[in-house]
Amino acid sequence: MSRNARIGLLFVLLLVATACAAPKTPVATTFADDLSFLEQHTEIVLLHDAENRALVAVAPEYQGRVMTSTAEGDAGPSLGWIHRPGISADEYQPHMNVFGGEDRFWLGPEGGQFAIFFLTGDPFDLDHWQTPEPIDWGGWEVVDKSPERVSFRRSMQFENYSGTKLELDAEREIRLLEIDTPPGVAQVAFESDNTIRNTGEAEWTHETGQLSIWVLGMFPPSPSTTVVLPFVEGPQEELGPIINDAYFGPVPADRLRIGNGVVFFSGDGRHRGKIGLSRRRAKSVMGSYDADLGVLTIVAFTLPDDAVDYVSSLWEIQERPFRGDVSNSYNDGPPEPGVPPLGPFYELESSSPAAALAPARSFTTCTGACTIEGPVKASILSRGSV
Repeated sequence: MSRNARIGLLFVLLLVATACAAPKTPVATTFADDLSFLEQHTEIVLLHDAENRALVAVAPEYQGRVMTSTAEGDAGPSLGWIHRPGISADEYQPHMNVFGGEDRFWLGPEGGQFAIFFLTGDPFDLDHWQTPEPIDWGGWEVVDKSPERVSFRRSMQFENYSGTKLELDAEREIRLLEIDTPPGVAQVAFESDNTIRNTGEAEWTHETGQLSIWVLGMFPPSPSTTVVLPFVEGPQEELGPIINDAYFGPVPADRLRIGNGVVFFSGDGRHRGKIGLSRRRAKSVMGSYDADLGVLTIVAFTLPDDAVDYVSSLWEIQERPFRGDVSNSYNDGPPEPGVPPLGPFYELESSSPAAALAPARSFTTCTGACTIEGPVKASILSRGSV
């Protein structure tokens, strides 16, 4: 992503900030508190700079995910969302083991005829939805580590909804980065490379199903949090609908606002909903702003010029299974009255193009995150495919 693109979205989100009430001073969980809790339950690889100010906590047993980070050392705010009840239970849960984390590795598609979250013939509903074990439970092998990086791998096998068997190796590397910032501004930055390699004997095709690399960041929700998704403006007849909100039903009007090339979506964790942007509508940036904490999050990712096919994760048999969304935001909440939410949390998500891999061929995506804390606290994530 170019510097101008980062600055452009920064201005957009700052406009959101100035439209909100003056920041309050809530007490955020410190990084030291979250790290202490995590280390009571699992091994943590702690990436750090020379001054131990920029810290990134990575959990090998939780699929090598980045659990949380901080720009201000142990006493600084913990930036990722961590689900303490799910971690404390230490028991395999139905549907999804909700551990949290700022950057986790998943694979798509979730729903549809090539789904890997549903068994063949099952209805597409919450009772039958299950996150596949290799991306949900159990550790990834640590291949190498140093104070600034750690790498993982795991072999996986899936059978999709159409009965196709998919075999692959997954590799993941998290790296702490050094980013230049103005004097008086604290920062923490990391990136992850995510690779899948077809280890089976058959090519992944439109007829049998293809996978995509799906990177999700989970963040603490609040009534003062607004998700921001810039989009490509243009007529619907040419570019299609501005947003896709068919995942869990239309989003109520008071939780969604669209105008002047930007979608605003509530990240309060109080109402279950999801929105997405298609390849024709998506830009290479999205973000969120918590007005009370003064935390600005920017997510950016590279859209390959020649990429057309993105898997669809809608919970239905699909007419166009390779016209899915590029970027998404999910806001957690009760799935129905009286039923507790998974978290709650909110997510910023990006997907790679569908991987049309012949045997022994591989595909890699790169994600990066930078948190800046100064006069305006900002969490800046950049995500890209290479």
